Amino acid sequence: MRLYNIIDSKILKERLLNEDFTRKTVSFYRYFIINNPQHFRDLLYQDWSELNCFGRIYVAREGINAQMSVPEHNFNMFLETLRKYPIFDQIPIKFAIEDDGKSFYKLTIKVRPKLVADGLDDNAFDVTNVGNHLNAAEFHELVESGEHVVVDMRNHYESEIGHFKGAICPEADTFREEISMVTDMLAGQKDRKILLYCTGGIRCEKASAYLKHHGFSDVNQLHGGILEYARQIKQLNLESNFVGKNFVFDERLGESVNGEIIAHCHQCGKLCDTHVNCANDSCHILFIQCPECAKKYDGCCSDTCSTIKNAPEEEKVILKNSQNRKFGNSRLYCKSFLLAKKTNFATSENYSGENVTA
Repeated sequence: MRLYNIIDSKILKERLLNEDFTRKTVSFYRYFIINNPQHFRDLLYQDWSELNCFGRIYVAREGINAQMSVPEHNFNMFLETLRKYPIFDQIPIKFAIEDDGKSFYKLTIKVRPKLVADGLDDNAFDVTNVGNHLNAAEFHELVESGEHVVVDMRNHYESEIGHFKGAICPEADTFREEISMVTDMLAGQKDRKILLYCTGGIRCEKASAYLKHHGFSDVNQLHGGILEYARQIKQLNLESNFVGKNFVFDERLGESVNGEIIAHCHQCGKLCDTHVNCANDSCHILFIQCPECAKKYDGCCSDTCSTIKNAPEEEKVILKNSQNRKFGNSRLYCKSFLLAKKTNFATSENYSGENVTA
C-alpha cells in the first residue's frame, strides 16, 4: 500500500465537492513520547486512508497534533483505530464550530522535529510544568471580570478576525516570535493572573510552561481552546466573550463564533473577515479581501500581483525581477499582509492597495 498521496490536488478537490455523504471536522493533540515516529506515522496513514479520512497531522517524538475530516458513516470505525494506540487513551476530541464537510481534501501525515515550531530548547525548562487548565465557564467568568491579563497566543492574522474581549493580541507572524514577545510584554506583571488561550490548546501548553519558568506565578490556560469554549458556552446559554471568527488552518480558513465581523478588508477598509491567499502563485500572501476588491484585483493582493498572475509565462520572471519584493524567498516571507507591510517586506508602491488599512 502506498503511504502517501500522488493524485493531483485539482482532482481531489473535485472529488470532495462531488461526495454524497457528510464529514465531521475534528481536532486533537497529545504530548506523549513516541519511540519511532515514522513507524507510527505509517500505521496511522494506513488506518485512516482505508476509512477515507482526510486531514493534516503532525507526528513527532513528543506526540501528535491532528486536524481531520472523517466521513460520518466511518466515524465509529475511526474511533476504533484510536483505541489501538496508548497515545489516544481518553484523548479529548474537539469538533468544528462551523462545518461544511469540506475542510480537507486529502490525508497528509508528516513527521516533524516538534509539534509546534516554537524555537525553544525544551531541555532548558520543565515543559510538563504547565499552567492551570480552566474550563469554558471558569475562563468566561475571569475574562468577564476584566481584572486579569488575557493573552492571545495565536498569530496576528488569527486574532485580527476574532479574539477575546480585552485580550492582548501581539503582532507576531509565528508562535516562535510570539512566545518571546509575550514574555517581554508581561515582564512587569509576574504576580498577576495570566489567562492564555489559543485555537485548541496546544500552543498554550508550551507557552504556560515557559512563562512559569520565567517567574510568572499565576498562569492559566483555556482547556480545549476556542473550539471547546464555543461549544460549552453555547450549551450553557452564555453570551460569548470571544468576538468574531476563529481562524482555522484548513480550506475554510475561519468559522464564526458569535456572528460579529470585527476585521476589515486590507484593500478598501470595508468590514470583512474573509481570508484568502493572493492568486499570484509566486506571492500567495494571506490577507483579508472583500468580494468587491476580489473582483477589482482579480483575487490578488495588489495591481502588481494581478499583472504578474495574468502575464504570459515568459514575462512573469521579468515582471517579478523588476519589483523590489522578494517573491518566493521563504526567509523574508510573511503570512500576514499587514505585518508584511509594517516590516517593509513590501517596498513596491504597487504592492499594497491604495487604501490598505493599517
